Amino acid sequence: MEFLTQAFVYLVAAVVSVPIANRLGLGSVLGYLIAGIIIGPVLGLIGGAQSEDVKHFAEFGVVMMLFLVGLELRPTALWAMRHKLIGLGGLQVTGTTAMIALAAMVLGLEWRAALSVGMILSLSSTAIVLQSLNEKGLAGTPAGQSSFSVLLFQDIAVIPMLALMPLLIDPSLVDMVLGEGALVEGATIESADNGAGHGEEPGHGPEGASILSGLPGWAQAIAVLVACGGIVVGGRYLVRPIFRFIAQARLREIFTAAALLLVIGIALLMDSVGLSPALGTFLAGVVLSDSEYRHEIESDIEPFKGLLLGLFFISVGSSIDFKLLFGDPFGIVGIAVGIIALKFAILLALAHLFRLSGGDKWLFSLGLAQAGEFGFILVAFAAGASVLPNSIVGPLTLAIALSMLLTPALFILFEKVIAPRMATDTDRDADTIDAPATTILAGVGRFGQAVYRILRASGHEVVVLD
Repeated sequence: MEFLTQAFVYLVAAVVSVPIANRLGLGSVLGYLIAGIIIGPVLGLIGGAQSEDVKHFAEFGVVMMLFLVGLELRPTALWAMRHKLIGLGGLQVTGTTAMIALAAMVLGLEWRAALSVGMILSLSSTAIVLQSLNEKGLAGTPAGQSSFSVLLFQDIAVIPMLALMPLLIDPSLVDMVLGEGALVEGATIESADNGAGHGEEPGHGPEGASILSGLPGWAQAIAVLVACGGIVVGGRYLVRPIFRFIAQARLREIFTAAALLLVIGIALLMDSVGLSPALGTFLAGVVLSDSEYRHEIESDIEPFKGLLLGLFFISVGSSIDFKLLFGDPFGIVGIAVGIIALKFAILLALAHLFRLSGGDKWLFSLGLAQAGEFGFILVAFAAGASVLPNSIVGPLTLAIALSMLLTPALFILFEKVIAPRMATDTDRDADTIDAPATTILAGVGRFGQAVYRILRASGHEVVVLD
C-alpha cells in the first residue's frame, strides 16, 4: 500500500500543477518542478531514500527520450551535423570546464577539486532543454539543432569524465577519510552494512563502474566496441524481422512490450560495459530510424517517456534542501546564478563563433546555461572517490538543482521578451513562388515523394515546399 500511496501523491501533484502551469504560460517542466517542491520540502509527503529511488527510476525517462530522438535522426542527418557535434560541443565542454575550474581556484578550491567541478558544471540538462524545445516547437530551429548537438556531445563526454575522476583523487581527503575510519571503526562498519542492506545498482558497486572493471584496458575497449557493434548489427538485421513477426500477431500490447524490451535491454547492455545507457539507446534509435516500424515504436514509447520525464522533474524539485538553502541563501543562490551567467557568456561567444544570428544565439545561450542531471551522478561519484570535499558536495548539488529550476524561466524570458524584439528586427517580405502550378505539396519525405510521383504521372504541375 505504501507504493500505491507514493504513486497517488506523485500523480495528484502532476495532474494539478502541470495544467495550471501551462495555463499561466510557465510550461510543463516548471509545473513538474513546482509539484516536486510542494510535495517534497513544503508538505513533506515524499523524501529520503524513497525519493532517491524514484529519481533513479525516473532517470530512465531520459534514456527513452534519447531513443526517440534517435528515431527521428537518420544517419545521414547525424553525419551532416558532425561539425557542430564535435566542434561546437567540444568547445563548449572544454571551454566551460576550463573557465569554471579557473573560477573555482580563484575562490580557493584545490586544483583537482576545481577541475572536477568544472567538468560537472560543464554539462547541461538534456531532459529539460529537449523537452522545452519540443514543447515550444523550437527543436527544428538552428538554435535547437545546435543545442541538440551540444547536448549529445555532453552525454558522450560523461564517459571520459567518469574515467578521469579517479585520477584526480586528493591525497589529503583520502587521509582524512582513513583517519575518521580509524577513530570510529565500529560506526564505519555499521554504516557500510546499512548501505549494503539497501542494495546497489548492478555493476555500480564499490569495485568499479561496470562488470568489466577487473579486465585490462584493451579488453574493456574491445568489449565496448563489440557492444556498440552489436547494437548496430542487431538493429539492422535482427530487430526488423522480430518486430515483423510480432506485428503479425496484431496485439498492440505485445508490440509495446517488445519496444520497451528493446530499450531496457540496450540500456542494460550499455550499463554493463560502463557506458551511458542514454548513449546506447540513442545509437539504437538512429539505426532504427529507417525502419518501417519507426512510427509505431515511437507512438508506443512516447507515453512512457512523458510520464517518466515528468517523474524525473518532480524528483528534482523534491530534492531541493531548503534547510541548507536558508542556511546560506545568498551564497547558494549566488553559486547557481554564477553558473548560469558564466555558461551563458561562454555559449554566447560560441554562438557568435559558429554564426548563429538573431534570436537563435539567445535561445542557444539561455537554453544551455544550466547544470544538468548528470551533474548529480558526477558529484556523488567524485565525493565517493575522494575528489571533492564533503563541505562543498551539498551546496554544489543544491546549486545544480536550482539552476535547473531556473531554466524554464529563462525560456519564458526568451519567448516573452527577446523573441518578439528579434522578430521585429528580422522581418522580411514573404517568399515569392514564380512557378505556375495547380498543386502545392508540403514535405517531401517518403510519403511525399510517392504523392509527388502520382501527381506528376496524372499531369499536374506541383510546387514542393520543404
